Amino acid sequence: MEFEDVVRRRRMVRRYAERPVDPAVVDRMLDHAVRAPSAGFTQGWAFLVLDTPSDVALFWEATSPEPDASNRWLDGMRTAPVVIVPMSDKGAYLDRYDESDKRTHDWPVPYWHMDTAMASLLILQTAVDEGLGACFFGVPGARTGAFREAFGVPDHLKPIGAITVGHRVADTGSPGSPARRPRRTDVVHRGRFRE
Repeated sequence: MEFEDVVRRRRMVRRYAERPVDPAVVDRMLDHAVRAPSAGFTQGWAFLVLDTPSDVALFWEATSPEPDASNRWLDGMRTAPVVIVPMSDKGAYLDRYDESDKRTHDWPVPYWHMDTAMASLLILQTAVDEGLGACFFGVPGARTGAFREAFGVPDHLKPIGAITVGHRVADTGSPGSPARRPRRTDVVHRGRFRE
């Protein structure tokens, strides 16, 4: 698939077919993710791959405010056969930027999160290129402790979200709006902002 097609076809998919995802495809997604840019080439990220029915079920149990609750979004998302949880490691950046070639901690934004987000986008784009669907979403802050406990996640790693992956089904649009929101055209500015 051409890169432009990958970018234009990328959508957040919220319902998946009952077909497993080839483990080799998941490996390609992760291989692409670890090639994302990172400040100081720190690579302060980790990816937890949940690709068995029991691990995926445990993820939903640990991260759902009401594990037995049912709603259209959650019911659709629970059909994903794979969940990847990207996590950032702030300490890796503090250590890297204490090294002699860096020696600065003056970050205008938390690059540990930014870099992990860029790696996450590569997972989403690879899913499209492989003919799959994927969705990035947040893990509720109140459920982070239960998630950590369920999967033995070390304290120094912070989940920045989660990505469901699976084969797309026809019903992948948002049921809440009668029409898709158009892409904004007022977000690109050349030279300077104008009123």
